[in-house]
Amino acid sequence: MSLRELARVVQTSEVTVRRDVRALEAEGLLDRRHGGAVLPGGFTRESGFPQKSHLATAEKTAIADLAANFVEEGEAIVVGAGTTTQELARRLARVPGLTVVTNSLLVAQALAHANRVEVVMTGGTLRGSNYALVGSGAEQSLHGLRVSRAFLSGSGLTAERGLSTSNMLSASVDRALVQAAAEVVVLADHGKLGTDTMFQTVPTDLITRLVTDEPPAHDDRAATELQALADQGVQIAVAGGQGGSAGVGGPGAGGDAVPARQQQRRDVPLPGPRRQVPGGGGAAGGLRSAAMLGEQGAGAERARVADLRRR
Repeated sequence: MSLRELARVVQTSEVTVRRDVRALEAEGLLDRRHGGAVLPGGFTRESGFPQKSHLATAEKTAIADLAANFVEEGEAIVVGAGTTTQELARRLARVPGLTVVTNSLLVAQALAHANRVEVVMTGGTLRGSNYALVGSGAEQSLHGLRVSRAFLSGSGLTAERGLSTSNMLSASVDRALVQAAAEVVVLADHGKLGTDTMFQTVPTDLITRLVTDEPPAHDDRAATELQALADQGVQIAVAGGQGGSAGVGGPGAGGDAVPARQQQRRDVPLPGPRRQVPGGGGAAGGLRSAAMLGEQGAGAERARVADLRRR
């Protein structure tokens, strides 16, 4: 059940329900999932599209808005299946010269009338629960493909295992999508952080960037997971927060202004292992391990980053 539905049934606030769900999980009575909870032992359970489409809708919208800024005109990318990637696809319809390879009927439908975007679909067998093409046909159609970056979602994300999903066929196709891309961008709302599911799709060391939303102040698990991911070299871009999508970009190398499409990113270096992004790809290509900074000290951090770039 979703937290919203639980709050309606017991006639209390979602904040109270979230606290109670944490307590029940500690007692082994249920397992928390993004935006809700399931019976314990539901490692292989997966919600269908109708259920997923009503979970964390505001967060998915904010994530999609921010993730679209990482796509440049004329690029070739792959976009995996999921409700968050479907939201991203709706925004990609405005990017001219774009080529999108996807195994998702929902992504293809969102781009069907974009006359400046070319859509390439994989083969495969239709999996009705999430409107995705899976199986050997989908995987074979991706052999020999090379694109700049892949945008993927999933059921859970941890620093220990990376991105995971509850279905073996979906996981296998996602792994093939990853092999085709120079960079991997994961789209996951804060409710998926710290959640582990059965099949690993992208190990942490292959994730270039995570685009997520601002976790609530009381969600220690999500904040801890974000820091752990940043320590392993994953760049963290956070959408939402106070005043909408936030960005700490500053001038690019040599003092050039950051393009308008890139001004809403928030990629802030933090201590921890640093990793150069393969393939560059726009002004964000040189950014390294990152995570959220609080409002206090953010101004000083921006000035320091700008000074380093000028040097």
